[in-house]
Amino acid sequence: MSNRNSARRDRHRKQIARGKPACHICGEAIDYKLTHLDPRAFVIDHVVPLIKGGADDLSNIRAAHRACNSAKRARDYAPIVRRSGSLD
Repeated sequence: MSNRNSARRDRHRKQIARGKPACHICGEAIDYKLTHLDPRAFVIDHVVPLIKGGADDLSNIRAAHRACNSAKRARDYAPIVRRSGSLD
């Protein structure tokens, strides 16, 4: 597992946000203008959680809503309805 680096994290966030993808967990649109504390705000999610050996690099990071990411925690799948099929 690589060390976490805030400059790299910020660079990855910007790269992902440029494309304005939907939440990879629920499949719904993300409002990229919301403040970071809003449950529907953009955050990055490690597809394979760091604690489970996932890499802290762009290939393992996807866009998610804050609430979806919080529900997922360090699990492989969030305990919510996945409408998009993006995790299948």
